Amino acid sequence: MVATAPKIKYEIKDESLATLGKQRIDWAGREMPVLAQIRDRFASEKPLDGIRLVACCHVTTETANLAIALKAGGADALLIASNPLSTQDDVAASLVVNEGIPVFALKGEDAETYERHVQTALDHKPNVIIDDGCDVVATLVKQRQHQLSDLIGVNEETTTGIVRLRAMFNDGVLTFPAMNVNDADTKHFFDNRYGTGQSTLDGIIRATNILLAGKNVVIVGYGWCGKGAALRARGMGANVIVTEIDPVRAIEAVMDGFRVMPMEEAAPQGNLFITVTGNKHVIRKEHFEVMKDGAIVCNSGHFDIEIDLKSLKGMASDVRSVRPFTEEYRLNSGKSVIVLGEGRLINLAAAEGHPSAVMDMSFANQALACEYLVKNKGKLEPGLHSIPEEVDREIARLKLKAMGIGIDTLTPEQVQYINSWQSGT
Repeated sequence: MVATAPKIKYEIKDESLATLGKQRIDWAGREMPVLAQIRDRFASEKPLDGIRLVACCHVTTETANLAIALKAGGADALLIASNPLSTQDDVAASLVVNEGIPVFALKGEDAETYERHVQTALDHKPNVIIDDGCDVVATLVKQRQHQLSDLIGVNEETTTGIVRLRAMFNDGVLTFPAMNVNDADTKHFFDNRYGTGQSTLDGIIRATNILLAGKNVVIVGYGWCGKGAALRARGMGANVIVTEIDPVRAIEAVMDGFRVMPMEEAAPQGNLFITVTGNKHVIRKEHFEVMKDGAIVCNSGHFDIEIDLKSLKGMASDVRSVRPFTEEYRLNSGKSVIVLGEGRLINLAAAEGHPSAVMDMSFANQALACEYLVKNKGKLEPGLHSIPEEVDREIARLKLKAMGIGIDTLTPEQVQYINSWQSGT
Protein backbone atom coordinates (compact mmCIF):
# COMPACT_ATOMS: atom_id res chain seq x y z
CA MET A 1 0.00 0.00 0.00
CA VAL A 2 1.40 3.39 -1.00
CA ALA A 3 1.68 5.99 1.75
CA THR A 4 -0.22 9.23 1.37
CA ALA A 5 1.94 11.95 -0.16
CA PRO A 6 2.78 14.73 2.31
CA LYS A 7 1.37 18.19 1.76
CA ILE A 8 4.27 19.64 -0.17
CA LYS A 9 4.41 21.08 -3.65
CA TYR A 10 5.88 18.73 -6.25
CA GLU A 11 5.57 17.66 -9.87
CA ILE A 12 6.16 13.98 -10.55
CA LYS A 13 4.64 11.41 -12.86
CA ASP A 14 2.85 9.01 -10.52
CA GLU A 15 2.74 8.73 -6.71
CA SER A 16 1.82 5.03 -6.98
CA LEU A 17 5.37 4.27 -8.15
CA ALA A 18 6.74 5.16 -4.70
CA THR A 19 6.94 1.59 -3.35
CA LEU A 20 9.05 0.41 -6.28
CA GLY A 21 11.17 3.53 -6.00
CA LYS A 22 11.91 2.92 -2.32
CA GLN A 23 12.98 -0.66 -3.05
CA ARG A 24 15.41 0.56 -5.67
CA ILE A 25 16.72 3.43 -3.50
CA ASP A 26 17.37 0.96 -0.68
CA TRP A 27 19.14 -1.41 -3.09
CA ALA A 28 21.45 1.39 -4.27
CA GLY A 29 22.08 2.34 -0.66
CA ARG A 30 23.68 -1.05 -0.04
CA GLU A 31 26.50 0.00 -2.35
CA MET A 32 26.91 3.45 -0.78
CA PRO A 33 28.48 2.85 2.65
CA VAL A 34 30.45 6.11 2.76
CA LEU A 35 27.37 8.25 2.21
CA ALA A 36 25.53 6.14 4.79
CA GLN A 37 28.17 6.98 7.42
CA ILE A 38 27.89 10.66 6.54
CA ARG A 39 24.08 10.48 6.69
CA ASP A 40 24.22 8.96 10.20
CA ARG A 41 26.58 11.69 11.42
CA PHE A 42 24.43 14.36 9.77
CA ALA A 43 21.34 13.00 11.51
CA SER A 44 23.10 13.41 14.86
CA GLU A 45 24.88 16.74 14.31
CA LYS A 46 22.43 18.57 11.96
CA PRO A 47 25.15 20.66 10.22
CA LEU A 48 22.67 21.90 7.58
CA ASP A 49 19.90 22.82 9.99
CA GLY A 50 17.65 25.50 8.47
CA ILE A 51 19.60 25.71 5.22
CA ARG A 52 17.45 26.07 2.10
CA LEU A 53 19.11 23.79 -0.43
CA VAL A 54 18.37 23.20 -4.11
CA ALA A 55 19.80 20.26 -6.03
CA CYS A 56 19.66 20.09 -9.83
CA CYS A 57 20.79 16.53 -10.48
CA HIS A 58 19.95 13.35 -12.36
CA VAL A 59 17.02 11.97 -10.39
CA THR A 60 18.33 8.45 -9.85
CA THR A 61 18.52 6.03 -6.93
CA GLU A 62 21.98 7.34 -6.05
CA THR A 63 20.85 10.97 -6.02
CA ALA A 64 17.95 9.92 -3.81
CA ASN A 65 20.39 8.63 -1.19
CA LEU A 66 22.21 11.98 -1.32
CA ALA A 67 18.93 13.89 -0.91
CA ILE A 68 18.00 11.73 2.09
CA ALA A 69 21.40 12.40 3.69
CA LEU A 70 21.04 16.16 3.16
CA LYS A 71 17.59 16.16 4.73
CA ALA A 72 18.94 14.11 7.64
CA GLY A 73 21.46 16.92 8.13
CA GLY A 74 18.62 19.40 8.58
CA ALA A 75 18.48 20.86 5.06
CA ASP A 76 15.21 22.18 3.64
CA ALA A 77 15.97 20.46 0.33
CA LEU A 78 14.26 20.63 -3.07
CA LEU A 79 15.26 18.51 -6.08
CA ILE A 80 14.84 19.12 -9.82
CA ALA A 81 16.12 17.11 -12.77
CA SER A 82 19.26 18.16 -14.63
CA ASN A 83 18.40 16.08 -17.71
CA PRO A 84 14.96 15.29 -19.16
CA LEU A 85 15.79 11.67 -19.99
CA SER A 86 17.63 10.71 -16.81
CA THR A 87 14.74 10.97 -14.36
CA GLN A 88 13.59 7.71 -12.79
CA ASP A 89 9.92 8.39 -12.09
CA ASP A 90 9.64 5.78 -9.34
CA VAL A 91 12.56 7.39 -7.49
CA ALA A 92 10.97 10.82 -7.75
CA ALA A 93 7.72 9.38 -6.36
CA SER A 94 9.47 7.74 -3.41
CA LEU A 95 11.29 10.92 -2.44
CA VAL A 96 7.99 12.80 -2.36
CA VAL A 97 5.83 10.13 -0.71
CA ASN A 98 8.28 8.40 1.63
CA GLU A 99 10.75 11.17 2.43
CA GLY A 100 8.70 14.36 2.11
CA ILE A 101 11.24 15.92 -0.25
CA PRO A 102 9.77 18.22 -2.94
CA VAL A 103 10.74 16.90 -6.37
CA PHE A 104 10.04 18.54 -9.72
CA ALA A 105 11.10 16.00 -12.34
CA LEU A 106 9.40 14.00 -15.10
CA LYS A 107 11.15 11.58 -17.39
CA GLY A 108 11.02 13.04 -20.90
CA GLU A 109 10.03 16.54 -19.79
CA ASP A 110 10.32 19.14 -22.54
CA ALA A 111 12.57 22.20 -22.49
CA GLU A 112 9.75 24.49 -21.36
CA THR A 113 9.01 22.25 -18.36
CA TYR A 114 12.69 22.03 -17.48
CA GLU A 115 13.06 25.82 -17.55
CA ARG A 116 9.95 26.15 -15.39
CA HIS A 117 11.45 23.74 -12.88
CA VAL A 118 14.65 25.80 -12.76
CA GLN A 119 12.51 28.82 -11.86
CA THR A 120 10.69 26.74 -9.24
CA ALA A 121 14.04 25.82 -7.72
CA LEU A 122 15.03 29.46 -7.50
CA ASP A 123 11.66 30.30 -5.95
CA HIS A 124 12.91 28.20 -3.01
CA LYS A 125 15.42 31.05 -2.38
CA PRO A 126 18.36 28.67 -1.91
CA ASN A 127 21.26 29.27 0.45
CA VAL A 128 23.19 26.40 -1.15
CA ILE A 129 22.88 25.04 -4.70
CA ILE A 130 24.09 21.67 -5.93
CA ASP A 131 24.27 22.00 -9.70
CA ASP A 132 24.96 19.58 -12.53
CA GLY A 133 25.89 21.64 -15.58
CA CYS A 134 25.50 25.09 -13.95
CA ASP A 135 22.03 25.86 -15.38
CA VAL A 136 20.49 26.85 -12.03
CA VAL A 137 23.47 28.98 -11.04
CA ALA A 138 23.65 30.68 -14.46
CA THR A 139 19.92 31.45 -14.35
CA LEU A 140 20.28 32.88 -10.85
CA VAL A 141 23.07 35.20 -11.97
CA LYS A 142 21.32 36.26 -15.19
CA GLN A 143 17.79 36.69 -13.90
CA ARG A 144 17.73 36.92 -10.10
CA GLN A 145 20.55 39.12 -8.91
CA HIS A 146 18.39 40.20 -5.95
CA GLN A 147 18.62 36.65 -4.54
CA LEU A 148 22.41 36.50 -4.46
CA SER A 149 22.42 37.90 -0.92
CA ASP A 150 20.69 34.67 0.22
CA LEU A 151 23.41 32.49 -1.32
CA ILE A 152 26.16 30.95 0.83
CA GLY A 153 27.70 29.05 -2.06
CA VAL A 154 27.30 26.37 -4.72
CA ASN A 155 28.65 22.94 -5.60
CA GLU A 156 29.27 21.84 -9.18
CA GLU A 157 29.37 18.17 -10.17
CA THR A 158 30.46 18.20 -13.82
CA THR A 159 33.34 19.21 -16.06
CA THR A 160 30.90 21.19 -18.22
CA GLY A 161 29.65 23.10 -15.20
CA ILE A 162 33.17 23.91 -14.04
CA VAL A 163 33.98 25.31 -17.48
CA ARG A 164 30.94 27.58 -17.22
CA LEU A 165 31.84 28.69 -13.70
CA ARG A 166 35.37 29.59 -14.81
CA ALA A 167 33.89 31.66 -17.63
CA MET A 168 31.60 33.37 -15.11
CA PHE A 169 34.61 34.15 -12.91
CA ASN A 170 36.53 35.57 -15.88
CA ASP A 171 33.53 37.78 -16.67
CA GLY A 172 33.42 39.04 -13.08
CA VAL A 173 29.97 37.63 -12.28
CA LEU A 174 31.00 34.77 -9.96
CA THR A 175 30.53 36.80 -6.79
CA PHE A 176 30.13 33.82 -4.44
CA PRO A 177 32.16 30.73 -3.52
CA ALA A 178 31.73 27.65 -5.73
CA MET A 179 33.03 24.23 -4.70
CA ASN A 180 34.69 22.34 -7.54
CA VAL A 181 33.37 18.90 -6.62
CA ASN A 182 34.14 17.56 -10.10
CA ASP A 183 37.90 17.86 -9.64
CA ALA A 184 38.09 16.08 -6.28
CA ASP A 185 40.35 13.04 -6.71
CA THR A 186 37.68 10.74 -5.26
CA LYS A 187 35.25 12.10 -7.85
CA HIS A 188 36.82 12.39 -11.29
CA PHE A 189 39.39 9.57 -10.96
CA PHE A 190 36.59 7.13 -10.20
CA ASP A 191 33.19 8.52 -11.21
CA ASN A 192 34.30 9.82 -14.61
CA ARG A 193 36.58 6.93 -15.49
CA TYR A 194 34.95 3.83 -14.00
CA GLY A 195 31.38 5.12 -13.74
CA THR A 196 31.11 6.73 -17.16
CA GLY A 197 33.17 3.98 -18.76
CA GLN A 198 30.93 1.14 -17.63
CA SER A 199 27.56 2.90 -17.75
CA THR A 200 28.13 4.34 -21.24
CA LEU A 201 28.65 0.91 -22.74
CA ASP A 202 25.76 -0.42 -20.66
CA GLY A 203 23.45 2.20 -22.22
CA ILE A 204 24.70 1.49 -25.75
CA ILE A 205 24.22 -2.25 -25.39
CA ARG A 206 20.73 -1.88 -23.86
CA ALA A 207 19.68 0.45 -26.69
CA THR A 208 21.15 -1.57 -29.57
CA ASN A 209 22.16 -5.08 -28.42
CA ILE A 210 25.18 -4.83 -30.74
CA LEU A 211 28.37 -6.83 -30.32
CA LEU A 212 31.29 -4.51 -29.59
CA ALA A 213 34.01 -7.04 -30.35
CA GLY A 214 35.59 -6.25 -33.72
CA LYS A 215 33.84 -2.89 -34.09
CA ASN A 216 35.72 0.36 -34.71
CA VAL A 217 34.69 2.52 -31.76
CA VAL A 218 35.60 6.22 -31.98
CA ILE A 219 35.97 7.98 -28.62
CA VAL A 220 35.67 11.73 -29.15
CA GLY A 221 37.66 13.31 -26.31
CA TYR A 222 40.20 11.68 -24.00
CA GLY A 223 39.48 13.29 -20.65
CA TRP A 224 38.66 11.07 -17.69
CA CYS A 225 35.28 10.09 -19.17
CA GLY A 226 36.87 9.34 -22.54
CA LYS A 227 39.58 7.27 -20.88
CA GLY A 228 36.95 5.21 -19.11
CA ALA A 229 34.89 4.61 -22.25
CA ALA A 230 38.00 3.71 -24.28
CA LEU A 231 39.23 1.31 -21.62
CA ARG A 232 35.91 -0.51 -21.36
CA ALA A 233 35.38 -0.65 -25.14
CA ARG A 234 38.81 -2.19 -25.60
CA GLY A 235 38.06 -4.65 -22.83
CA MET A 236 35.05 -5.87 -24.83
CA GLY A 237 37.13 -6.42 -27.96
CA ALA A 238 36.57 -3.16 -29.83
CA ASN A 239 39.20 -1.49 -31.99
CA VAL A 240 39.37 1.93 -30.34
CA ILE A 241 40.17 5.19 -32.14
CA VAL A 242 40.57 8.43 -30.17
CA THR A 243 40.10 11.98 -31.48
CA GLU A 244 41.44 14.91 -29.46
CA ILE A 245 42.33 18.61 -29.64
CA ASP A 246 44.73 18.56 -26.66
CA PRO A 247 48.22 17.33 -27.61
CA VAL A 248 48.97 16.08 -24.08
CA ARG A 249 45.82 13.98 -23.95
CA ALA A 250 46.43 12.82 -27.51
CA ILE A 251 49.93 11.55 -26.73
CA GLU A 252 48.56 9.91 -23.58
CA ALA A 253 46.02 8.03 -25.71
CA VAL A 254 48.81 6.93 -28.04
CA MET A 255 50.89 5.70 -25.08
CA ASP A 256 47.82 3.88 -23.77
CA GLY A 257 47.79 1.91 -27.02
CA PHE A 258 44.98 3.62 -28.95
CA ARG A 259 45.00 4.96 -32.49
CA VAL A 260 44.72 8.75 -32.55
CA MET A 261 43.62 10.79 -35.55
CA PRO A 262 41.49 13.81 -36.53
CA MET A 263 37.74 13.31 -36.74
CA GLU A 264 37.80 13.75 -40.52
CA GLU A 265 39.93 10.59 -40.73
CA ALA A 266 38.01 8.70 -38.05
CA ALA A 267 34.53 9.44 -39.44
CA PRO A 268 34.76 7.04 -42.44
CA GLN A 269 36.21 4.26 -40.25
CA GLY A 270 33.95 4.21 -37.21
CA ASN A 271 31.07 1.84 -36.56
CA LEU A 272 30.22 3.49 -33.23
CA PHE A 273 30.98 7.07 -32.09
CA ILE A 274 30.90 8.19 -28.44
CA THR A 275 31.28 11.92 -27.68
CA VAL A 276 32.68 12.87 -24.27
CA THR A 277 34.02 16.40 -24.74
CA GLY A 278 31.61 18.85 -23.11
CA ASN A 279 31.89 20.95 -26.27
CA LYS A 280 29.55 21.81 -29.13
CA HIS A 281 29.14 20.03 -32.49
CA VAL A 282 32.17 17.77 -32.28
CA ILE A 283 30.34 15.52 -34.77
CA ARG A 284 28.77 17.58 -37.54
CA LYS A 285 27.64 17.68 -41.17
CA GLU A 286 30.97 16.93 -42.89
CA HIS A 287 31.44 13.92 -40.62
CA PHE A 288 27.94 12.50 -41.20
CA GLU A 289 28.51 12.75 -44.94
CA VAL A 290 31.44 10.31 -44.92
CA MET A 291 30.25 7.86 -42.25
CA LYS A 292 29.56 4.23 -43.04
CA ASP A 293 25.99 3.17 -43.69
CA GLY A 294 24.47 2.31 -40.31
CA ALA A 295 27.08 4.12 -38.22
CA ILE A 296 25.88 4.68 -34.64
CA VAL A 297 26.46 7.96 -32.79
CA CYS A 298 25.81 8.73 -29.13
CA ASN A 299 26.81 11.18 -26.44
CA SER A 300 28.13 10.65 -22.93
CA GLY A 301 29.17 14.25 -22.34
CA HIS A 302 26.81 16.60 -20.53
CA PHE A 303 24.53 18.50 -22.90
CA ASP A 304 22.88 17.25 -26.10
CA ILE A 305 24.81 19.68 -28.31
CA GLU A 306 27.92 17.57 -28.87
CA ILE A 307 26.28 15.95 -31.89
CA ASP A 308 24.95 18.44 -34.47
CA LEU A 309 21.49 16.93 -34.74
CA LYS A 310 20.04 19.97 -36.48
CA SER A 311 22.36 19.46 -39.43
CA LEU A 312 21.68 15.73 -39.41
CA LYS A 313 17.93 16.34 -39.58
CA GLY A 314 18.50 18.67 -42.53
CA MET A 315 20.37 15.90 -44.33
CA ALA A 316 17.69 13.27 -43.67
CA SER A 317 14.81 12.27 -45.90
CA ASP A 318 13.24 10.24 -43.09
CA VAL A 319 13.63 9.73 -39.34
CA ARG A 320 12.14 6.71 -37.62
CA SER A 321 12.37 4.94 -34.29
CA VAL A 322 13.79 1.44 -34.70
CA ARG A 323 14.17 0.51 -31.02
CA PRO A 324 13.65 2.33 -27.71
CA PHE A 325 16.12 5.23 -27.52
CA THR A 326 17.31 4.38 -31.07
CA GLU A 327 16.46 6.51 -34.12
CA GLU A 328 17.49 5.92 -37.72
CA TYR A 329 18.17 8.98 -39.87
CA ARG A 330 17.86 7.98 -43.53
CA LEU A 331 20.03 10.43 -45.47
CA ASN A 332 19.30 11.77 -48.92
CA SER A 333 22.41 9.89 -50.09
CA GLY A 334 20.71 6.59 -49.23
CA LYS A 335 22.89 5.85 -46.21
CA SER A 336 21.62 5.88 -42.62
CA VAL A 337 23.01 7.19 -39.35
CA ILE A 338 21.72 5.83 -36.05
CA VAL A 339 21.36 8.24 -33.10
CA LEU A 340 20.97 6.93 -29.55
CA GLY A 341 19.06 8.64 -26.74
CA GLU A 342 18.26 11.78 -28.78
CA GLY A 343 21.92 12.76 -28.40
CA ARG A 344 21.52 13.07 -24.64
CA LEU A 345 23.51 11.16 -22.03
CA ILE A 346 23.26 7.58 -23.25
CA ASN A 347 24.15 6.06 -19.89
CA LEU A 348 21.14 7.75 -18.30
CA ALA A 349 18.78 7.81 -21.27
CA ALA A 350 18.96 4.08 -22.01
CA ALA A 351 20.43 2.71 -18.78
CA GLU A 352 20.62 3.65 -15.08
CA GLY A 353 23.69 5.88 -14.97
CA HIS A 354 26.76 5.20 -12.89
CA PRO A 355 26.87 2.20 -10.56
CA SER A 356 25.98 3.10 -6.98
CA ALA A 357 29.40 2.12 -5.62
CA VAL A 358 31.18 4.83 -7.58
CA MET A 359 28.51 7.49 -6.93
CA ASP A 360 29.03 6.77 -3.23
CA MET A 361 32.28 8.74 -3.39
CA SER A 362 30.96 11.47 -5.68
CA PHE A 363 27.95 12.17 -3.48
CA ALA A 364 30.01 11.91 -0.30
CA ASN A 365 31.96 14.83 -1.78
CA GLN A 366 28.72 16.70 -2.45
CA ALA A 367 27.42 16.20 1.08
CA LEU A 368 30.69 17.22 2.73
CA ALA A 369 31.09 20.20 0.37
CA CYS A 370 27.66 21.47 1.50
CA GLU A 371 28.75 21.13 5.13
CA TYR A 372 32.04 22.93 4.35
CA LEU A 373 30.25 25.86 2.71
CA VAL A 374 27.89 26.27 5.67
CA LYS A 375 30.66 25.96 8.28
CA ASN A 376 32.73 28.55 6.43
CA LYS A 377 29.93 30.98 5.64
CA GLY A 378 31.37 34.43 5.04
CA LYS A 379 34.98 33.18 5.18
CA LEU A 380 35.46 31.96 1.60
CA GLU A 381 36.40 34.33 -1.20
CA PRO A 382 34.25 34.44 -4.36
CA GLY A 383 35.45 32.03 -7.04
CA LEU A 384 36.19 28.34 -7.45
CA HIS A 385 37.42 26.35 -4.46
CA SER A 386 38.84 22.84 -4.43
CA ILE A 387 37.54 20.17 -2.09
CA PRO A 388 39.95 20.27 0.89
CA GLU A 389 42.56 17.52 0.65
CA GLU A 390 41.67 16.17 4.08
CA VAL A 391 38.05 15.68 2.94
CA ASP A 392 39.18 13.87 -0.22
CA ARG A 393 41.42 11.56 1.81
CA GLU A 394 38.74 10.92 4.43
CA ILE A 395 36.32 9.78 1.74
CA ALA A 396 38.94 7.43 0.31
CA ARG A 397 39.70 6.11 3.80
CA LEU A 398 36.03 5.44 4.53
CA LYS A 399 35.62 3.69 1.17
CA LEU A 400 38.59 1.42 1.82
CA LYS A 401 37.28 0.65 5.30
CA ALA A 402 33.89 -0.30 3.88
CA MET A 403 35.61 -2.59 1.37
CA GLY A 404 37.60 -4.29 4.13
CA ILE A 405 40.92 -3.03 2.77
CA GLY A 406 43.74 -1.79 4.99
CA ILE A 407 46.77 0.28 4.00
CA ASP A 408 50.13 1.09 5.57
CA THR A 409 50.92 4.06 7.79
CA LEU A 410 54.23 5.88 8.07
CA THR A 411 56.55 5.01 10.94
CA PRO A 412 57.82 7.90 13.11
CA GLU A 413 61.22 7.47 11.45
CA GLN A 414 59.64 7.78 7.98
CA VAL A 415 57.69 10.89 8.98
CA GLN A 416 60.88 12.50 10.24
CA TYR A 417 62.75 11.55 7.05
CA ILE A 418 60.26 13.01 4.57
CA ASN A 419 59.98 16.22 6.56
CA SER A 420 63.71 16.79 6.90
CA TRP A 421 66.24 18.16 4.43
CA GLN A 422 69.24 17.30 6.56
CA SER A 423 68.93 13.52 6.34
CA GLY A 424 71.04 12.12 3.53
CA THR A 425 70.23 9.33 1.15
